[in-house]
Amino acid sequence: MGKVAVGAAVVCAAVTCAAAALLVRRRLKSSRRWARAMAILKEFEDKCDTPIGKLRQVADAMTVEMHAGLASEGGSKLKMLISYVDNLPTGDEKGLFYALDLGGTNFRVLRVQLGGKEKRVIKQEFDEVSIPPHLMTGTSEGLFDFIAEALAKFVATEGEGFHPAPGRLRELGFTFSFPVWQTSIASGTLMKWTKGFSIEDAVDQDVVAELTKSVEKIGLDMRVTALVNDTIGTLAGGRYHNPDAIAAVILGTGTNAAYVERAHAIPKWHGLLPKSGEMVINMEWGNFRSSHLPLTEYDQALDAESLNPGDQIFEKIISGMYLGEIVRRVLLKMAEEAAFFGDTVPPKLKVPFILRTPDMSAMHHDSSLDLKIVGTKLKDILEISNTSLKVRKAVVALCDIVATRGARLSAAGILGVLKKLGRDTVKDGEKHKSVVAMDGGLFEHYTEFRVCMESTLYELLGDEVAEHISVEHSNDGSGIGAALLAASHSHYLGAEES
Repeated sequence: MGKVAVGAAVVCAAVTCAAAALLVRRRLKSSRRWARAMAILKEFEDKCDTPIGKLRQVADAMTVEMHAGLASEGGSKLKMLISYVDNLPTGDEKGLFYALDLGGTNFRVLRVQLGGKEKRVIKQEFDEVSIPPHLMTGTSEGLFDFIAEALAKFVATEGEGFHPAPGRLRELGFTFSFPVWQTSIASGTLMKWTKGFSIEDAVDQDVVAELTKSVEKIGLDMRVTALVNDTIGTLAGGRYHNPDAIAAVILGTGTNAAYVERAHAIPKWHGLLPKSGEMVINMEWGNFRSSHLPLTEYDQALDAESLNPGDQIFEKIISGMYLGEIVRRVLLKMAEEAAFFGDTVPPKLKVPFILRTPDMSAMHHDSSLDLKIVGTKLKDILEISNTSLKVRKAVVALCDIVATRGARLSAAGILGVLKKLGRDTVKDGEKHKSVVAMDGGLFEHYTEFRVCMESTLYELLGDEVAEHISVEHSNDGSGIGAALLAASHSHYLGAEES
């Protein structure tokens, strides 16, 4: 009996040793995997690094490209488009003005009653209209007839507080957020459609002329006074509220910048110099690229697989369309090479653009002790359950790396614009302020991004210059901004106000 007990004890000990050895092996495997995941994260962080010296190089490159783009068409990756906006609002504008904002599957119609310096915006109203899908791929006439009818219905609801001037056409600012070759303040040729539109007979046509035909067909007493994009509208709104506004930047799903240039500093401008001596330039800065941009393997893969490889490189590393996607790509590598989420790679993690920037922002801003929001987002979006706290912390760290790089590069871009205007230094005795008007969901809603961008800009400028520069939110450039540009380019300027 004693032998049996000894044998059992030996077997038991062997089983215990084997279990212990298995546990040790698992722990070693787990720690090796974790070390590999952290190595992937650290390598990505190092590649995304944006020390001040590098940001200055990016800013200098931006300024050089701006000069090249102003010198000749096609001279730079920056298009530096002449907007024909040579009069920004002053606050003196009076009267009733309309805006049409067409940039996606919905469009907005808007009206404002302006009361000059004293009363400013007395009243405003807007309406949003969905475009039937068949009109997005139909004919130019079909689309613009539909828009004209919607404008007519909106005009018919003009109520108390809105006063059209007798004997005058209503004037409209038209925000058209598609690629346009602008030929005057109120004309522009459609280069191509984006965002799901494909109306072949509208390409190479003047979009203002197309809308005007439809408006005249139904006898609507309205004309387009200004054709603009949302960035220039943001600059107009910024200038209306603050005469020191000299530039505008959109940081949203996409990104762009516009600024006020001295007309004589535009070599490719061959027309008469405007009376104001100024011209607003639409930079199309999303297309900026430079060897100084800190690009990673994930950015290169994202670009190669995109609809426009080689284009919009700056936009692909700083804008809301792409930040969440970069986070997803890094997480996928960590899952594939380091079993970051367990032995199997979560299938949803392989779906491009499934992780949106608002979700990334929510995880980045999670201040709960157990990072509950991070856990919920991983579960709801990627179907990854039961994540540990250290995994959640790593996800937050990754969001921080991606957002910080984007925010700091945005600041470098703004510095480049300020350098071009000579506003990056303060000369003795000079007291002028410079305001950069900002808009877009990324700037407005992603607090960590905004705070990092602003603090980086002030770090780049230094205390003395930073006192003279401010970043201000200018809301609804594509709506109010367009109406204000219709007012500042009114055909009735100088006529007696009735």
